[in-house]
Amino acid sequence: MIVLIYAVLMLISWVSVTILLIINTRRISFLKDMPVALETAPLVAVIIAVKDEEADVEEALQSVCRLQYPHFHIIVVNDRSTDNTAAILQRIAINEPRITIITIDELAEGWLGKNHALYKGYMASTEEWLLFTDADVKFRPHVLQKAMNYIRQKRLDHLVVLPEVTSGSHLFQAMMNVFTIMLDIKLRPWTVSDPDSSSSIGVGAFNFVKRSAYEKAGTHAAISLRPDDDLKLGERIKSAGGRQDLLYGDQEVSLAWYNSLSEFVNGLMKNTYSVFNYRFVFAMAAALAALLVFVLPVPLLLLMGAPYAWIALAIIGCHIVLLYGNKGIRARWWHFILVPFAGLVMAYIVIRASILTERQGGIYWRKSFYSLSELRKQL
Repeated sequence: MIVLIYAVLMLISWVSVTILLIINTRRISFLKDMPVALETAPLVAVIIAVKDEEADVEEALQSVCRLQYPHFHIIVVNDRSTDNTAAILQRIAINEPRITIITIDELAEGWLGKNHALYKGYMASTEEWLLFTDADVKFRPHVLQKAMNYIRQKRLDHLVVLPEVTSGSHLFQAMMNVFTIMLDIKLRPWTVSDPDSSSSIGVGAFNFVKRSAYEKAGTHAAISLRPDDDLKLGERIKSAGGRQDLLYGDQEVSLAWYNSLSEFVNGLMKNTYSVFNYRFVFAMAAALAALLVFVLPVPLLLLMGAPYAWIALAIIGCHIVLLYGNKGIRARWWHFILVPFAGLVMAYIVIRASILTERQGGIYWRKSFYSLSELRKQL
């Protein structure tokens, strides 16, 4: 009887989530569909924090230099790089007068390195609009025109563009698709434009914000110790009354993320616990939910035989519809098979990151240690 109740609840849950996401993600537009022609072009500062990015920074920065926007300034903040990043930046800057390079030699007390670097970039700027982005993000030439047109059309203070994530690992791509579904469920991105909604969003690849709204939100100084600075910046802008929205960045903004599943797991270890505000109970509840909803239903019900197997097949059908009908996902035909495995990986990340952070009493970020007591000051 317990298994039957569980099976029915899971079927209802997956059908509901499928309908919710398929309908609502279609409310989100693509940046590529925005017009290029501009009536006015406010000044823009593109601010990039860089640390040991010799493998990616040249191609990414060259794409920023090729932007066709009439008035923009590039501020690159080199945060204590120890590889060839500094030499690469200097070589590019020689032929690009719009680039200003700021070098940070020592980590400021009370700051995470990236947050401090972005703040220093802001302090060096005077432009009305600030685009905070990462050192491995590539742009098509008309990105800023299209983004500014959408901002003017919707009268926004903050625009987020979700990048097209690429990887050489097919396993990681399958994992990323399930990760996207989880984020959609948690963040409800189609509601961020509603001033009455508590939902908000931010992404490190493309946080485009009006200077006055950024300052009203407290700047990065208010989130100086948050590993999830992009999400927290979006949250603070929305809480401060800023008008916010997002677009899909397919074909316009791209990010070659992790090259393997192990890189993805290790990469999320340092900031996953912060998403739950370092509250162990909340993190374990999220991990349990991932196990019950994503991992357990299909294998358990298939093993139980008829009629449970039919419910499992219906849930698999929901997975298929979500992966191939969700506007923000690009899935291969076999990705639906890995939904339980991807859920297991996400649960593992949450559990291990939480236990590890609690056990060592903090996190290591860019080779510096931050205690939990210090991190919890900005909950």
